Amino acid sequence: MTSTTTRTDEGHGRLGSKLSGLAVALGCVLFLGGFVWGAILYQPYTVPTDSMSPTIVAGDRVLAQRIDGGEIERGDVVVFTQESWGDVPLVKRVVAVGGDTVSCCTDGKLVVNGKQIQESYIPKGQSAELMGIPSITVPKGRLFVLGDERTGSLDSTAHLTEAFNGTVARGSVAARVDAVVWPMNGMLARPTGFETLGGLSSPGPLRLLTVAIVVGGVLVLGGGAYGPVATLMAKRRRPVAEAESAGAR
Repeated sequence: MTSTTTRTDEGHGRLGSKLSGLAVALGCVLFLGGFVWGAILYQPYTVPTDSMSPTIVAGDRVLAQRIDGGEIERGDVVVFTQESWGDVPLVKRVVAVGGDTVSCCTDGKLVVNGKQIQESYIPKGQSAELMGIPSITVPKGRLFVLGDERTGSLDSTAHLTEAFNGTVARGSVAARVDAVVWPMNGMLARPTGFETLGGLSSPGPLRLLTVAIVVGGVLVLGGGAYGPVATLMAKRRRPVAEAESAGAR
């Protein structure tokens, strides 16, 4: 009886060892692959000002997906550089694209292509623009950008007298912000107020990458813990098995 029990335990042990090894291997692929793929697709930025408050405040760390400027849609929060604006990375929200007509304000709201835009990300009670925006048609291939904090943002409204009425070339866009990761505020809310004007950008793969990293970490820890746990359980079972064997004699 003792030999049969030992063989059975050894069989279970070998199977468990193989499964734990497989879990660790798969976990490593998911964990490391998620980090590597994330590093390829995303760029971290630290936002230095409150011009995007309350969505993003000074000191927040964001993850922005590297993306071609041609893929940007209304409502996207983008990272771009504009030489005449200081030639440093800036974070603003796109409110109009090439061909759009934008103005402000009607009933305190931004108007794009004749439609009032509900901007839920603006601080409650604040007008869409304090200084007003004359009716402007955005040139093709360019973007009209505003900060969510309209009272102190040096955005397109501060450069209306420049060429192209303060708009930004799509080619100046380096990335689209997907999430605030420090503090851990998570993914940016969808800018649903622009849906009446056309489609919104599809979210990047950040959620999928996060799931892959978390699952990979769990598999690595779980698989790695199997050996010590199995050894401990075997030690606890051995006296019981020996006592049963002695009783059977």
